[in-house]
Amino acid sequence: MGLFRTAGRAAVVGSILGRTQRRQQQRFAAEDAAAAAAAGSQPPPAYLPVPPSPPAAPAAVDPTDHMLAQLKQLGELKSAGVLSDKEFQAQKAKILAR
Repeated sequence: MGLFRTAGRAAVVGSILGRTQRRQQQRFAAEDAAAAAAAGSQPPPAYLPVPPSPPAAPAAVDPTDHMLAQLKQLGELKSAGVLSDKEFQAQKAKILAR
């Protein structure tokens, strides 16, 4: 007898849950319809992923900037004692001649 009682209770609970779910679905559908009517019957905007923007074109390298960077590096090498005064002047002349 206990098994039938448990099965009966499960059936009643399942029936109540099913009715509650149907009522909620109907209520949500009605709310969606009301919102669509209030918005002028326009469909909601499509939320599509935004494609990634193409990579930016590399900035044009100014030859002056490149030359200044080379001269700065050359000056650092001279300061560190890697280049002699004569070597520094020769490399500087090559850079400036370009």
